[in-house]
Amino acid sequence: MRMSSGELRIGELATRAGVSIDTIRYYERRRLLPRAERSRGGFRLYTPEAVDRLRFIKQAQEIGFSLDEIGGLLTTGDAAECRKVRDLLRAKLEDVDARINAMRKFRMLRK
Repeated sequence: MRMSSGELRIGELATRAGVSIDTIRYYERRRLLPRAERSRGGFRLYTPEAVDRLRFIKQAQEIGFSLDEIGGLLTTGDAAECRKVRDLLRAKLEDVDARINAMRKFRMLRK
């Protein structure tokens, strides 16, 4: 396979997405990131969309999603899958709202 101008090697992908090479390999093993095509020399070649996907995964982790939950969010499927993702997002937002309320109450006690 020949490397096209839009394909990225793993190091360049890691730099653009702000993650380590080990993180990319781990996400591939967890199937959060599709397996990369390989060049004739055996280098992993990623599409530019992989940068966005990695950034999404990191942002979802930052707001409290587990990797298993993120895997569910990244699944594409039928209407039932979409409802499942919607329900997961709704539950996570409710959890975040509850934590915010608890923090506000804690702040009021400390004043």
